[in-house]
Amino acid sequence: MSVSTPLSRRGFLASGTAALAGLAAPALWSRPARAESFVQPPLPYPDTALEPAISARTVGLHYGAHHAGYFRNLNRLTVDTPLEALTLEEVVVRSSGVPSLQGVFDNAGQAWNHVIYWDQFRPGGPSAPEGRLATAIEESFGGFEPFKAALAGTAATVFGSGWAWLEWHAGSLHLTGTRNADNPLARGRTALLGIDVWEHAYYLDYENRRGEHVSAVLESLVNWSVVADRLPA
Repeated sequence: MSVSTPLSRRGFLASGTAALAGLAAPALWSRPARAESFVQPPLPYPDTALEPAISARTVGLHYGAHHAGYFRNLNRLTVDTPLEALTLEEVVVRSSGVPSLQGVFDNAGQAWNHVIYWDQFRPGGPSAPEGRLATAIEESFGGFEPFKAALAGTAATVFGSGWAWLEWHAGSLHLTGTRNADNPLARGRTALLGIDVWEHAYYLDYENRRGEHVSAVLESLVNWSVVADRLPA
């Protein structure tokens, strides 16, 4: 005849609790993760595709750390808010100039800026503007070479971190330098080409020689058919 003791009862209770925990565990771990509202697009080419103007090491850091970080931060800042139901472009516009949403704008703006940036470097396409874009550049800047010089000059005047843009506004082309995450979209304009002049875009390859980086990008990386496709009809 067996005799129950307080110890055996405690053991029974402990083993029963453990069994229940074991049964509950699979349901807990099988719960699907919440989908992110804003997803970083894949890099449209290998990280070596922009060499030698931009090294694979810079691309890996720039895309894999900085750009990815803007998307992570944006998802964190917008979760459970009405902003998470909007498109990235809508978030940029809605948050621009709103002090309480400055952090949202900084990350949404940089997420969007870099989508424009990576896509304009797709391999292939003409090495100089053609068609309607070439005509517009001729009318606005006197030709392709003066345009490149003017854009490089705009990039040089951006103090600290920011961007140099070729944009379309009021029926013509314009060059604009913006600070930090600011961009033509936030100003109601169309971004055609964006040159990143944050130090993370060039410092590993060019150290403090921003101008050399900008020249290398304009001379060898821009896919002008992508830029032309951004022109409004």
